[in-house]
Amino acid sequence: MIKAVFFDMNETLLNLSLLQAQFDKHFNDKYVLKYWFTKLLYSSSIMGIMGEYRNFGELADIALENLFFENNKPLTAKTKSQILGEFKRLPAYDDVLPALNLLKKENIRVVAVSNSSLEMMKEQLTNSGIIDKIDSYYSVDSIKKYKPFKDIYQSSAKEEGLELQDIIMIATHDWDLFGAKKAGLKTAYIQRKEEIYHPYYLQPDFKDANLQDLVLQIIESENN
Repeated sequence: MIKAVFFDMNETLLNLSLLQAQFDKHFNDKYVLKYWFTKLLYSSSIMGIMGEYRNFGELADIALENLFFENNKPLTAKTKSQILGEFKRLPAYDDVLPALNLLKKENIRVVAVSNSSLEMMKEQLTNSGIIDKIDSYYSVDSIKKYKPFKDIYQSSAKEEGLELQDIIMIATHDWDLFGAKKAGLKTAYIQRKEEIYHPYYLQPDFKDANLQDLVLQIIESENN
């Protein structure tokens, strides 16, 4: 029985449109944001493999410096602050609030689990207007190992007093869901972009392109 839904935040609940606009000011390439985010995730994974840890803000900073350096562009402190500052102001997707309301109506706990710092998560949830719909939120800072390593999924479940099989993780990142699945959670994929779900990763239990419809699938499966 599903007692809680764990949500990824960036790109899953929160739209990166403001961040995209910032990158568009400096690069004539719609894939630059994705490239920067991939570099960021790569470094966080390497740090985890090597048993080292730096917070997400520090890694984001270095990835941004690298991006500008590779493209022979100057990066001022002001530009860096403007770009990274948009992370705090990301809006929720239109389907997020209706989906969260459905879960609250069913008395299913709503939990955010993110690579961002706890302080950043609080700012993001507050600025996006959904913090009142979130029962708890957990950062990898508490265990010093990023998703998709199993630690954060399992430690968050323990903090919530829940069995792993009673939780479903919703994310738009296949690597995140792969990690959650390996940790023992059920998973659901929200397709926020045109992208193939990696065929060699463990596949999700549910998938949809609309979060409200995805949540309805989960609820209906529990009632059948």
